[in-house]
Amino acid sequence: MRSSCEGTIMTSNRAKFQLGQVVRHRFFPFRGVIFDVDPTFNNTEEWWESIPEHMRPKKEQPFYHLLAENEETEYVAYVSEQNLLPDDTGEPVRHPQVPEFFGDLSEGTYELLDKVRH
Repeated sequence: MRSSCEGTIMTSNRAKFQLGQVVRHRFFPFRGVIFDVDPTFNNTEEWWESIPEHMRPKKEQPFYHLLAENEETEYVAYVSEQNLLPDDTGEPVRHPQVPEFFGDLSEGTYELLDKVRH
């Protein structure tokens, strides 16, 4: 979209995934439920530089906060949109904080609790 006032191109970083949606990582064996979204990268440069350069995602895209799990453990993950896919297993996420944010799971998406809605 072009702004007639400033003559600059404006971009929109509309999130592809939604709060409560269960997703999986495109390359690594983990999955999780989205509990927050940043419209663009919003973490430290140290974190950014810790990603091998050949795998570093672009910063100008939504980044998702996940209550994540792999075969061994549960944790919080921060993942770029380009590295996420919908999880089609229909299985709940076992992360212990899921009940703090979400209610029932239906068709791959948890119901957001009223106390969490803004």
